[in-house]
Amino acid sequence: MRVGVIGTGNMGTMIIQSLIDSKAIPPENLYITNRTLNKAIALKSQYPTLHVVTSELDCIEQADLIFICIKPLDFPPLIKRMKEVVNKDQCIISITSPIRVDDLEKTLNCSCARAIPSITNRAQAGVCLMTFGEKCTDEWKKKIMQLISKIGKPIEIEENIVRVASDIVSCGPAFLSYLIQQFIKSAVRKTEIDESLATTLASEMLIGMGALIKENYYSFQSLQEKVTVRGGITGEGLKVLEQSHFENSFDDLFEATYKKFQNEQILLKKQFDS
Repeated sequence: MRVGVIGTGNMGTMIIQSLIDSKAIPPENLYITNRTLNKAIALKSQYPTLHVVTSELDCIEQADLIFICIKPLDFPPLIKRMKEVVNKDQCIISITSPIRVDDLEKTLNCSCARAIPSITNRAQAGVCLMTFGEKCTDEWKKKIMQLISKIGKPIEIEENIVRVASDIVSCGPAFLSYLIQQFIKSAVRKTEIDESLATTLASEMLIGMGALIKENYYSFQSLQEKVTVRGGITGEGLKVLEQSHFENSFDDLFEATYKKFQNEQILLKKQFDS
């Protein structure tokens, strides 16, 4: 199977690297392009046998399965240009949440799907959120699920939870990284520990915590209970978090991301309908 990737920004590059490093796709079966070709050429220096093509349409003509890794508002004009090039045996995959699969199917005469990746897929871990169009063939569904399973855990979701699921899976690493950075900075400000050591300790703590969750030793709730001794130091720290109403920040976060998501969908609908 020949795979195309249109867009070699952060997520497009991550997908290319993950597919190759996991041996899901040999580099000679990959066809990539980007608006700024230097970014794609830089990847070819890392993987010499992959193919850099000069345009989106060239990429589509060469590949069977094409990942579109561009900004949501850049989709409508590209999809309209693709209409005359795509054939019914191909499959187009969007990786961005505001692009509905049925919007792709209205224009493109081929199988369509959405795969929302996570940066954790770079380590062949974490989840990739899947949505398939009504016209997506069973053969393509099977091929895509097998391919994605090489770089993470594919989980099929319904359209009504796409935004929140994406917040958790795709945006979550950025949100939690921010919190951990604040945790480390506070430790440095308030104690004699240096930032390098605090970062090492926090990183190893996260890796160990992930292993506990992965192996089903504890749930998040039971892990908290196991660490918290009645009347102990952990309990005093948790009181501070509870009294700060920290959970309200996450309520505000989900409201903000959903508002941005809705605004983008409104703009996209206007473009797709025009």
